[in-house]
Amino acid sequence: MFMLLFNWICIVITGLAMDMQLLMIPLIMSVLYVWAQLNRDMIVSFWFGTRFKACYLPWVILGFNYIIGGSVINELIGNLVGHLYFFLMFKYPVDLGGRNFLSTPQFLYRWLPNRRGGVSGFGVPPASMRRAAEDQQGGGRHNWGQGFRLGDQ
Repeated sequence: MFMLLFNWICIVITGLAMDMQLLMIPLIMSVLYVWAQLNRDMIVSFWFGTRFKACYLPWVILGFNYIIGGSVINELIGNLVGHLYFFLMFKYPVDLGGRNFLSTPQFLYRWLPNRRGGVSGFGVPPASMRRAAEDQQGGGRHNWGQGFRLGDQ
């Protein structure tokens, strides 16, 4: 969430300065750039099965858009904002041993707490539906058992 907020603020400021009308493409490209840098050695496929490392994907998309005649300003701004976030959040403090300029504010942790220890609620029916399913034992259906949840040891 913090990455989206930071990138959105940077793109809005850039968009106001450059009189840009649409800011969705730079935001998508900035998120793609951060993902590509965090997964830089993953092999991805592009047009007609062209395969390369994920760290090149934002630049390949920029070049592809240039070839088909589109404006590359939106992609370039997205890549630069994504690089700014990646550099300030990961590269400079972790790899170069510099000061940590960006950190997630505490109010975001209060609103959206970290959850550790496996899956927490996604894909699980609400408690009322689970009780109703347990009460309807039988009815021509076989009871296969509860099974194991992801994350339980």
